Amino acid sequence: MQTAYITHSLCLKHDMGAHHPECPARIHAIEDQLIASGLFGYLQHHEAPAATREQLLRVHDAGYVDAIAAAAPQQGMVELDADTAMNPFSHPAALRAAGAVAMGVDLVMAGKVENAFCNVRPPGHHAERARSMGFCIFNNVAVGVAHALAAHGLSRVAIADFDVHHGNGTENIFHDDARVMLCSTFQHPFYPYKGADSGNDHIINVPLAAGAGSEEFRAAVNDRWLPALDAFKPELLLVSAGFDAHREDDMAMLKLVDADYAWVTVKLKELAYRHCRRRIVSTLEGGYELHALGRSATAHIKVLSGL
Repeated sequence: MQTAYITHSLCLKHDMGAHHPECPARIHAIEDQLIASGLFGYLQHHEAPAATREQLLRVHDAGYVDAIAAAAPQQGMVELDADTAMNPFSHPAALRAAGAVAMGVDLVMAGKVENAFCNVRPPGHHAERARSMGFCIFNNVAVGVAHALAAHGLSRVAIADFDVHHGNGTENIFHDDARVMLCSTFQHPFYPYKGADSGNDHIINVPLAAGAGSEEFRAAVNDRWLPALDAFKPELLLVSAGFDAHREDDMAMLKLVDADYAWVTVKLKELAYRHCRRRIVSTLEGGYELHALGRSATAHIKVLSGL
């Protein structure tokens, strides 16, 4: 079965300024590498729908959803926080980014594809229930998880987050929901300066020191993630796929390489074969060195697709 590739042209129009690292070129970097690798034409292409209000309200406060809509500018730029801004296309782009993950869930649950990759921005895993931060407006992966629970009647959904930053927003949303397991590796101490001591039985946080590389990351996955996930037996796996722990990405200080992203995808795919009827939905989070991002995301998608 094919891998779904879900994106939307509005994700290219969300722009936070000429020198902002979370830039539209990130989408192109991944697509260009997929085309160069010969993979692009073999993926099942879908245009992301806008997330509905009902989907957003499962994970965000109504007042926050309304405030974001009200803040959306007709022209120019509006700053939501020190790192996150909106231009006139940002709010509809954020709706499409969240809607992409819900669509991915629908596609894999219907058996139309085995898995899905959402090449979308703005990213999502820092967005808390009532707060934007860290380039994130709505929590895309959380919207997908909550949609799987509510619309598809699942009772155990897992998230694997290998972004270099802790997904504080995802943890904020699901900290008290034992139906959702979050497994996360991240550099610590580092932005958002959370996660090292906030986990519980269903939130498996593995902080990594600056300078850690393949060996430490693979040990975290093998020793901490996989035993917990096998015990949890998720019915669906979502991935917060951030590629900014790459050694070439100078916004952080971990030392992963392209092969690590292929390796962890193999491990997660094997887990999904054991427990999830092969169902995986992955969505783009970080990754700011464009060459490393394109190669790493392609390595991830190549394993997902089995091509």
